[in-house]
Amino acid sequence: MPEEPILIWGAGAIGGTVGAFLKRAGHDVTFVDIVAEHVAAISDPARGLRITGPVAEFRVAAPAFTPGELTGTWRKVFLCVKAHHTAEATHTLLPHLDAKGFVLSLQNGLTERIIAGIAGPARTVGAFVNFGADWHDPGEVMYGNRGAVVIGEIDGLITGRLESLHRTMLDFDDAAIMTDNIWGYLWGKLAYGAMLFAQALGQDSIAGSLGNPRLFGLWRALGSEVMAVAAAEGITPEGFNGFDPSAFMPGAKEAGARRSIDTMVAFNRTSTKTHSGVWRDLAVRKRRTEVDAQIAPIAEIGATHRLACPLTTRLVEMIHEIEEGRRPMTDDNLLELAALVGQPA
Repeated sequence: MPEEPILIWGAGAIGGTVGAFLKRAGHDVTFVDIVAEHVAAISDPARGLRITGPVAEFRVAAPAFTPGELTGTWRKVFLCVKAHHTAEATHTLLPHLDAKGFVLSLQNGLTERIIAGIAGPARTVGAFVNFGADWHDPGEVMYGNRGAVVIGEIDGLITGRLESLHRTMLDFDDAAIMTDNIWGYLWGKLAYGAMLFAQALGQDSIAGSLGNPRLFGLWRALGSEVMAVAAAEGITPEGFNGFDPSAFMPGAKEAGARRSIDTMVAFNRTSTKTHSGVWRDLAVRKRRTEVDAQIAPIAEIGATHRLACPLTTRLVEMIHEIEEGRRPMTDDNLLELAALVGQPA
């Protein structure tokens, strides 16, 4: 029985990589993107979508459209836009979502909550990805390294559609897994994501920043802040690619955090994606980041539990200062943030 067609909404780093692999594996894939030049390249048989980097080098051509050009409906829609574009994209794709269809959130942050609020919880499936990729030019995405790929229903059930979706995702990464605790992975990624946003304040690489002994206290405190909020939410965070959530829980010993950070450094040293996507947004693409959609909610949710989050709050402020041209991107920014560690809120 042939697989159902897949609509990839957002053909950037995540959507472009996943969609290209699925297309190469024989799936019926259609792309949607707001960048007309990118859409033209993907749909051009002579150009197509080119995947570069150490993981794989290949090119595929596939139907591709801007949102205004798209017609038809799909039962499988993979949403791969930046977190702060989630609400707009979900509203726009709804006319193309079959009545029995679902949206898979291949994004960072807690975007499943936004999608569920618009499309409905029953039409929302969660996902966690940690592979490294960057959109470089129209028709070109660099796939820097493999990383965790996890999918799960937002109510924790193992359903038939989840099992079918898992089989599909194995054609992207043969180590992809399905889980009954997708929120645990998403909250784990929030802690790691906060570290990546902090790295983006300066110029050093992910591995270089995480491995800087002057910043160890920052990484430990930042991770602990996020894990405290997760615990208050009743979440059991999951580990991945070196990040050990138990090492950042309240009361955890310093040695565990050091081991986890050392392992994260080793993982990132294997990738040709040396800097975070946040860093590229600020330094290369000169555009707004996802900080309000990804990191700001940590403090907002913390406040509902009367938990102060001074590091994440200040991190959001500093990212905004860079976005607005009021702060240069230097490694001193990380030392400034680190100076807050241990100070009362």
